[in-house]
Amino acid sequence: MCRHYRLMAAIVYLVPTFANAQTPPHTMPDPRTEAAIELMTRFAERTGLTSGQPRQRYLWTDAFAVCNFLGLARTTGKAQYRQLALQLIDQVHHTLGRYLPDGPRSGWISGLDEQEGMAHPTLGGLRIGKELPERAPHEPFDEQLEWERDGQYFHYLTQWMHALDQATRATGQPRFNIWGRELAETAYDAFTYVPSGEVRNRMYWKMSIDLSRPLVPSMGQHDPLDGYITGIQLQTTASLLPGPVPGPYVGDQAEQFAAMIARDSLVTADPLGLGGLLVDAARVEQLMRNGAFPDGNLLESLLTAALAGLDHYARRQDSGLPAQYRLAFRELGLAIGLQALVSLRESIAAHPEPLPNDAALRRLLEALMQYAPLGSDIESFWRDPEQQQTATWSEHRNINEVMLATCLAPGGLFILDF
Repeated sequence: MCRHYRLMAAIVYLVPTFANAQTPPHTMPDPRTEAAIELMTRFAERTGLTSGQPRQRYLWTDAFAVCNFLGLARTTGKAQYRQLALQLIDQVHHTLGRYLPDGPRSGWISGLDEQEGMAHPTLGGLRIGKELPERAPHEPFDEQLEWERDGQYFHYLTQWMHALDQATRATGQPRFNIWGRELAETAYDAFTYVPSGEVRNRMYWKMSIDLSRPLVPSMGQHDPLDGYITGIQLQTTASLLPGPVPGPYVGDQAEQFAAMIARDSLVTADPLGLGGLLVDAARVEQLMRNGAFPDGNLLESLLTAALAGLDHYARRQDSGLPAQYRLAFRELGLAIGLQALVSLRESIAAHPEPLPNDAALRRLLEALMQYAPLGSDIESFWRDPEQQQTATWSEHRNINEVMLATCLAPGGLFILDF
């Protein structure tokens, strides 16, 4: 794992030049934004961000929460929400970037001393935040129990990289993008490998906290895709920051992830995976406007896979099941993706210059739009207080409420404009 990137502990803050410069003047938020504020306020209090409650840091949930707070700051013009985003980033790094204080090891996962660890909090990766400790080397694998054990997930790391990059785009401060790129390099080094007798890289799905051994050796369906798009996003942001910005170049790693993508195997009927494909499509389109992707092939592949998956999901009719047989956060992931689809369609319509493969992209978008009302149905179902009385809601309250807030005010999740 590369350790030779060393920055000064005190990083100079640049004058914001990104989306926060476009923050609107203070106005009364609309009802959807007000509901999102209420959800995020409760989350911050309940998880120890703004209260004396015990800290409940969980990487996936917190990545969405950072984006939500950044989006609320931009929508309302209130700096307090941006400050909450930055406070949450700091708390995540000081909690999930370190070993549990009552465990056999202590300090930063990276092994750096206290000062260097604070300057480079992502160099060792970040724990998931599961309640149970990771499986020890001598313990047998239990597939069901593994879901409850700590470790590091690649797709959680890429979600956090995205949140860090959004923080740079919202504030103009390069340190967050630098931390994202350091995390990207660490994740590539730890999670990818070349099988014996082969030349192409593969990936592990879950690693130990110290990244020394795989806990789940299979490869996630969309992990290479996440690595590719996120790496390109991080490097694009770095290239557009004023002045020379230190930190690793991750474009080469992104290309290695691209070589691992099986584009004919992207189709999924899992609602969370489907939502991810649609959000990725919106990210790719925005990055294409900055010249990050020279052709429209990836965007076309994403939309084609999403269309096939949505057709299958709609025919399954999961939305007709009672709440106790459904997982809100997975369905809300799809609702968020369908909002990204609408945003993508509006963006393409607003730009007069056609994208590569423009005609095919427009046909796919029109076919996909038939499923847009499904997102509203999912949101309405889970906003109903009666549906929130079930155990499946309360057991996952933090992630459910944060992703519901994203549905209500999704602006912070999508790439902020330069």
